[in-house]
Amino acid sequence: MKTSVRQSATVEGGLGTRDRIVRVASRLMQRQGYDGTGIKQISVEAGATLGSVYHFFPGGKQELAVAAIRHGDQEFADLLRVILDQVADPAEAVVACARDLADGLRDSDWADGCPVTATALGTASRAPDIQRAAAEAFAHWRLLVADKLRRAGVAEDDAEELAHTVISTLEGAELAAQVSRSDRPLLTAGRHLAQLINLHRSPGA
Repeated sequence: MKTSVRQSATVEGGLGTRDRIVRVASRLMQRQGYDGTGIKQISVEAGATLGSVYHFFPGGKQELAVAAIRHGDQEFADLLRVILDQVADPAEAVVACARDLADGLRDSDWADGCPVTATALGTASRAPDIQRAAAEAFAHWRLLVADKLRRAGVAEDDAEELAHTVISTLEGAELAAQVSRSDRPLLTAGRHLAQLINLHRSPGA
């Protein structure tokens, strides 16, 4: 979630054309939103012809946006999975995740927020495929968090509700951090989420 367009250029250069187009689309929409990103700009920055873009995505920008959201989904899920696997305590893992998101925003000069939210925002009423892909991404992330919480002794129903709270709070805090150009919203959110998680853990878990 924290790789900028410039930072990912060398990686994208070694990818196949379709993957390169998707990654560039994801990065541009992450920074510019769906409406602010055009097919021509994507093709130029991906080093692909317009014909290639439409060959892989005959549905145009909406189809490409869905692919970009799915890329962003997997990118953050991979990051989340690594943190949840490496940090045994779920409360500490959430704090680590908030810190990682804050570091990524700071490294990008507060430009690279959540690619899923940035792409989907404002398109839900006119692009149901984009809305659906974004909803699936959030559900994917909640599932990872809920599984971690259950394994730490949190009851099933509480784990699902807490996972909703964790993902929603981190999403909102990331946006607040980006707007304020400060890591405080994310770091504060991480600490309070950790306290909330600890309230729901079984004694001795």
